[in-house]
Amino acid sequence: MTRKAKPESSHQAAQPELPANTIYLNRELSQLAFNRRVLAQAEDRRVPLLERLRYLCICSSNLDEFFEVRIASLLANRIEGENIDPPELRAALERTSVECHRIVARQYQLLNDEILPQLATDGIHLLRHDDRNEAQRAWVKTYFEQHVRPLLTPIGLDPAHPFPQVHNKSLNFIIELSGKDAFGRGTGIVIVKAPRVLPRVIKLPDHLSPKGNTSFCLLSSVIHAHIAELFPGREITAYSQFRVTRNSDLWVDEEEVKNLRQALETELQSRQFGVAVRLEVAANCPEHLAQFLLNQFNIDRNRMYAVEGPVNMVRLSEIVNLVALPELRFPPFSPTLPHQLISENIFSVLDKKDVLLHHPFQSFQPVVDFIRSAAHDPAVVAIKQTIYRTGMNSDLMEALIYAAHHGKEVTVIVELMARFDEEANINWAVKLEQAGAQVVYGVVGLKTHAKLALVIRREDAGLRFYAHLGTGNYHPNTTKFYTDFGLLTSNQELTAEVNEVFIHLTSLTKPRSLSHLWLAPFTLQKETIRAIRNEAQIAREGRPARIIAKMNALLDESVIRALYAASADGVKIDLIVRGACALRPGVPGLSENIKVRSIIGRYLEHSRIYYFRNDLKHDVYLASADWMNRNLFRRIEVAFPVLDKALKKRVITEGLNPYLKDNTNSWHLDVNGVYTLKKARSKQQAFSAQQHLMTTLGAAPVSFANASSQQASSA
Repeated sequence: MTRKAKPESSHQAAQPELPANTIYLNRELSQLAFNRRVLAQAEDRRVPLLERLRYLCICSSNLDEFFEVRIASLLANRIEGENIDPPELRAALERTSVECHRIVARQYQLLNDEILPQLATDGIHLLRHDDRNEAQRAWVKTYFEQHVRPLLTPIGLDPAHPFPQVHNKSLNFIIELSGKDAFGRGTGIVIVKAPRVLPRVIKLPDHLSPKGNTSFCLLSSVIHAHIAELFPGREITAYSQFRVTRNSDLWVDEEEVKNLRQALETELQSRQFGVAVRLEVAANCPEHLAQFLLNQFNIDRNRMYAVEGPVNMVRLSEIVNLVALPELRFPPFSPTLPHQLISENIFSVLDKKDVLLHHPFQSFQPVVDFIRSAAHDPAVVAIKQTIYRTGMNSDLMEALIYAAHHGKEVTVIVELMARFDEEANINWAVKLEQAGAQVVYGVVGLKTHAKLALVIRREDAGLRFYAHLGTGNYHPNTTKFYTDFGLLTSNQELTAEVNEVFIHLTSLTKPRSLSHLWLAPFTLQKETIRAIRNEAQIAREGRPARIIAKMNALLDESVIRALYAASADGVKIDLIVRGACALRPGVPGLSENIKVRSIIGRYLEHSRIYYFRNDLKHDVYLASADWMNRNLFRRIEVAFPVLDKALKKRVITEGLNPYLKDNTNSWHLDVNGVYTLKKARSKQQAFSAQQHLMTTLGAAPVSFANASSQQASSA
């Protein structure tokens, strides 16, 4: 069957007939292609060695979430009661399985053949049992006896001891014993769960390593070396570590739930024991033990991964955190403060002009100071804020609690369903309520993902609004590693609309008509399509038309169809999409005017920017939303215009143009769905967008190119 991409107007150029499955790229494969690009950073010898290990761990963490969410979702879509999956679902699972196995195999090859040997050359040793000398083995034995053995509880399987509950992504061991147990029975299989309170990477005392060297061993290695001591009189005949990944999506019945926080607290307890979707075992795991585990967890064999190393590679990031060798890391970087905020009161500054912050090149501290100043300012009467992710420790949240304690009207919309941050958000919600703040849990069924903060201040002329609108989370750690924009403003038209959004979210009434903000799920998709069609109309009338958009993912079919139509009408379109992209660029007659690139570098690209030339009006919107169906229709999202001409120019010259020029970290997507790294013809022509922004916005760091080339030569 073929399908023609629908024209968006009767004047649009005819588009070619294409099979339905070729108009859009596969979401899962595109997401895995992103993980391949992350893995390429670990392969890049120009990247400092410890950072290469960190990228390897990030790649592994991404795969964990891919299985917990995407694969779990595909498996959940199977037809209940039948053993045969729909052909398209079965094909999707098979394709993703093949690619996942390739990525995992490359990860462990890279770890064992390059990164660990090079770390050893630099004096950082990850010691297996056979690598440890006599003194090191004695220390490990003592560590096992004092810290590990008392916490181990081997479970011998029999009718009275069924297979134990195994936590999601936890470290476990399956052991086969010969002989009979203490009661004369032949209980052959034992399960040992590694205590979750123990570190997975253990640093040996310095005196046990050569001078200037640092030695580590894994908890799995420690247990392996002494596991036989748990079974006196019996022999271990087979053994393997294993790890199970489970479906980690939380679900609540929107119609039945009466208290979202209580419902989620119950769901969080069961998340650790969701449906198993992946099994990882050691490469030398005997076949019969592997099959036993597959049967126990009801996992297909193609979702079993036999790995040459630790089953949880993510935990190796502890080595990165424990090693103090700056020459093996990215050069240090210090973000700067806008000069007008260094000495002047933030409300006085915003009284005169808006302030644009570009993180992490510029500090996130002004946002914290904005809320903290509001909390302490006697003229401030109210603070309203949305919270999606903020972490376990947050000065900003403490400032909101202080404000509530001291009599200000504090309203916080806490999104309890922020995946993997639910527990932290529940804890903050409790603390805020105890302080007297009004806490709202957003809209059931629609995650509140918008990034908004509003301060209401009593001044001589009456109440005045001040606001922060951003593309990223109010999280103290991610703001140091994610690229995002934030706008601090006292524009009364814009801030009044921010207040309307808060009233809408707390009262659940229909929002008023908004002139500036695009609000999902009501107007964001419609306005985005309208702006794209407007550029198409301009192109049809023979004038230059241009769209540039930067985001994390592009998957919504309605937006993609509009972009295809605009391309066919002659609009030049550049898309900077970090992660999954379902749009297929370069198809003659359909998308030949569209280019797609992905920037993977030192920082995680997180900004969402929509630019429309619009006959030289240069409309610029910053947003919390990607162009995905869930963002446009199933979340509370906000896109906001940058109205100040100077700041609008900054967004274009900092957030878009450098990324279009990048020939160091830029991956280009072709018509076949394949990404290729764009390379400069010479070192002199090399340009990195992130390095450029570090140099122009931050305190001048050591050149990444110089540092990385030194690292490559030393390795």
